[in-house]
Amino acid sequence: MAIYELTLPLADEAIEQLSVGDAVYLTGTVCTARDMAHLNMRELADSQRPLPENLQGGAIFHAGPVMVKDDQGRWQLRVIGPTTSIRMEPHADFVGQQGVKLIIGKGGMAADSLAAFKKYKQAYLQAAPGCAVVLAEGVKRVKAVHWLENGMPEAMWVMDVKRFGPFIVTMDCKGNSRYDDVKANAREKADEIMKEKG
Repeated sequence: MAIYELTLPLADEAIEQLSVGDAVYLTGTVCTARDMAHLNMRELADSQRPLPENLQGGAIFHAGPVMVKDDQGRWQLRVIGPTTSIRMEPHADFVGQQGVKLIIGKGGMAADSLAAFKKYKQAYLQAAPGCAVVLAEGVKRVKAVHWLENGMPEAMWVMDVKRFGPFIVTMDCKGNSRYDDVKANAREKADEIMKEKG
């Protein structure tokens, strides 16, 4: 296992060096996006309008942060934890087309994402559930928010981060998936148990 401290935006070479099991810390700009933000992005792209942020070389975090406004009316992050990523699976190729290099979330993604990761040189980073307060320490400021009308969790939050993490690479651009490995091992164990009982 290697530990990487990466500064966004990233080039293909940075992703190609990552392998399942590596740890990653991020510095730069990270955007949150859940179900509604992905739909909003696709609507803009379909009508040939620009997205509110340049995602080329960037990172999308499947997360619904808790924000509050300070006395000066600026947004301040309280906690941020991952949401289940599989819901964003239908958008795999679209996200790759936008130049996104890292997707952060929990639970992993499926075959369409794994294909997109190989095609567009992307990787998936697992954020540890239950570490929302620890992760928040890596967020230095909220730079912008888009689609707040969707509600706080579903808005796109643009965050300036420093040594944000740690995250674990669980899907890489070489076709490897920790989730597939776990499922295969579970099936193998189940088969062994059934043979013993049979």
